Amino acid sequence: MRWLASAAPEPDTCRWEWERHPLGVALLPAGRMWDVLILDGTLGHPTLQVLTRLLERPGPVLADHGDARIGFFVPPGTTGRWIGTGVRGAGSGSWIAVPHPGRTGHGVRWLVPPDGSGALTDPGLLELAMHEAAAGAARRPARE
Repeated sequence: MRWLASAAPEPDTCRWEWERHPLGVALLPAGRMWDVLILDGTLGHPTLQVLTRLLERPGPVLADHGDARIGFFVPPGTTGRWIGTGVRGAGSGSWIAVPHPGRTGHGVRWLVPPDGSGALTDPGLLELAMHEAAAGAARRPARE
């Protein structure tokens, strides 16, 4: 929790929001300690499955309400260099609604909570996992 809260301009306020605010989320600025690459859930979930086969533990991953969007925490500056289409980036100047690392917040939850080490997902590996997930989806027969 300390590592994640340290991204906030006022870490104590962040911890207060997690503990006492009814929504259980805090807004944290992206771009300083991490960026977030946001995928549509139909690609995000299979991408996470590929990553977890490749890594013991990927970096933090968030899902919004209904799992419509999946956010992968990557090193700062990644969104400014990302070229792929269909991926939204939250970098410098963006804010992310983040629940307490051990809980579900209102409308957002951790699929992979931060472990406190500051580990993030490597963007190159994330891109490869996205390609494999998309290729797997293309190989599946279409539903009638």
